[in-house]
Amino acid sequence: MPYLCHEIKIILFLHMKHNKTILITNDDGYQAQGIRFLTEIMSRLGRVVVVAPDSARSGAACSITSTRPVCVTQIADNIFACSGTPVDCVKIALEKILPTKPDLVVSGINHGDNMSISLHYSGTVGATLEACMKGIPSIAYSLRTSKKQCDFSPYEQVVEEWASKVLNEGLPMDTCLNINFPETDHLDGAKVCRMARGLWHTEWLDAGIDEEGKNIYTLTGTFNNLEPDADDTDYWAIDHDLAAITPLKLDMTDHLTLERMSGER
Repeated sequence: MPYLCHEIKIILFLHMKHNKTILITNDDGYQAQGIRFLTEIMSRLGRVVVVAPDSARSGAACSITSTRPVCVTQIADNIFACSGTPVDCVKIALEKILPTKPDLVVSGINHGDNMSISLHYSGTVGATLEACMKGIPSIAYSLRTSKKQCDFSPYEQVVEEWASKVLNEGLPMDTCLNINFPETDHLDGAKVCRMARGLWHTEWLDAGIDEEGKNIYTLTGTFNNLEPDADDTDYWAIDHDLAAITPLKLDMTDHLTLERMSGER
């Protein structure tokens, strides 16, 4: 496991209005607009602590930092910047920063959607899955946008409603939520839906040759929705100005195939 570069002062929650503790992280970095907006909303629901990467870690998925030490800097009373991945942030927060297990972990709001197979690459979702592994209800929030500065106000109600719902009702064991928003001035509602089937293609752009004669490639790509007419998917919801609410499971076992293969033995 990673080592901390220095000791971290434990936060003392004194004279707080709420009795729920909410851990917030992301993969865009602690200074990103999305996490600031999310922190503002979560502050209405509980005692908030932010432990997020010190810079962007998009595409970190569920990775951890195991080959070098991880540093944590206390930015403010309830804000910590971590040199590791989003998953590192959750691990360190639970073991070294928070005095007790939080009631909820939220990740985001990511600048860029995390739908279909893309969620497998997502550091935003990776942090949520890590919390889920620890038995903590967790939600990932993402916005389909390429902008660094966004108007998050159209999504405020859905963000708060689902966080409040999970805080009060919890989630089934080994289940977390992945919530995506369309870039719109007005949401037409929310839809509970599944991941769309899809794939990325033309993913590498030729970017020249370096001084040593090595080929350079830049990751890019085009997403192909393999079921564009299916009306029960996250992509369909976003394309129709709906928030997409997708429950995710830790257990990746294909139980139908397992049952079939077991019966063949």
